[in-house]
Amino acid sequence: MQSNKKTVLFILGLLSAIGPFSIDMYLPAFDTIANDFNTTIDKVQLSLTAFFIGIAIGQLFYGPLLDKFGRKKPLIVGLCIYILTTFSCVFVTDINTLILLRFLQALGSCAGMVASRAIIQDYYEGREAARVFSLLMLVVAISPILAPTAGAFLLEHFNWHYIFISLVVIGILILLATIFLLPESYNGNRKTSLSPTTILKNYKDVFINTTFISYCLVGAIAAAGLYAYLAGSSYIFNELYGLTQKQYGLVFAFVASALILATQLNRYFLNRWTMLQISKVANIGQATIGILMVIFIMTQVINMYILIGLVFFYLLFQGFIFPNASAMALSSFKSNAGSASALLGFLQMALGALSSGMVSLFHNKTQGPTLIVMCTCACISLAINFFASKRINKSKA
Repeated sequence: MQSNKKTVLFILGLLSAIGPFSIDMYLPAFDTIANDFNTTIDKVQLSLTAFFIGIAIGQLFYGPLLDKFGRKKPLIVGLCIYILTTFSCVFVTDINTLILLRFLQALGSCAGMVASRAIIQDYYEGREAARVFSLLMLVVAISPILAPTAGAFLLEHFNWHYIFISLVVIGILILLATIFLLPESYNGNRKTSLSPTTILKNYKDVFINTTFISYCLVGAIAAAGLYAYLAGSSYIFNELYGLTQKQYGLVFAFVASALILATQLNRYFLNRWTMLQISKVANIGQATIGILMVIFIMTQVINMYILIGLVFFYLLFQGFIFPNASAMALSSFKSNAGSASALLGFLQMALGALSSGMVSLFHNKTQGPTLIVMCTCACISLAINFFASKRINKSKA
């Protein structure tokens, strides 16, 4: 591991980013896809919701497979599924088929997300795990900067089908890197049963762990606010504020840079404060930004520049919450790290699907639904963090 540590971390970052990249790259194409399929943007948004649902469900299947067969074999199978379904998206001719294929595409992409978190638990623990999660978050944070910008560039010179062609190429490169450069970190336990009863029992054991479920929900609900923004951002900036696809890509890149800043600061802050202290402060900051969003909507003083600033700080605080909450949630698991990672990812993406679906369901041609959902997620995450820390400290005492 030490000899090729940087290479391994880079591959883990790519595996973590394949899902977000698949989400963000086609966001600038919502208008174009809606026009091509003679449908509405809120129907195209359902393809994003379907992707979240696919990632949520798929991770539950990969968890036990990673614990039984090791990390690489299930990962390679998942990447092959991703490549085949992404290639099929190139030839889609109607929105319903695209929604279905995006669901199947997500089933493949989530293998990388589950495996990368499990591999971190194979090698690291405690604050060191949080630092590595911050490094992965750095790679993940780059995807919202590169992906929409790249998608907007492709739309400017080609049609939206080339976005999926590009994702196929990216998937093939990640598959080759996984096969030839990523070492196996856990050979698996062939005695692990894949019977539904055993799998459910393993997930139950993880779920009832107080530390896991508390900080899993803190990170997952906070992330749901981010997914609400992803679902509504294209309509807000393209339709309401009249930005071109290229301008939208630049705005998206700017606000996403907040995640990069946070991940770098988080590694420094971990030398001075605990993961719990950092996540609490970040929760307070994110909830405050969410409340300001709602106040500005109600008072009708919000404009594009105010909104960009608020979203920037919302994502800045998200960059502190995710790595620390994830590390705290998974800190109790080693042998069944695959199942724990899968359940964490399932809850995160299920809540992401719910929040993005709420944005689509309550779509009223304003930015209200998106910002209200973001605010609600931030406030709930803050409340859980405070109650969870008190409960856990009491149980330890």
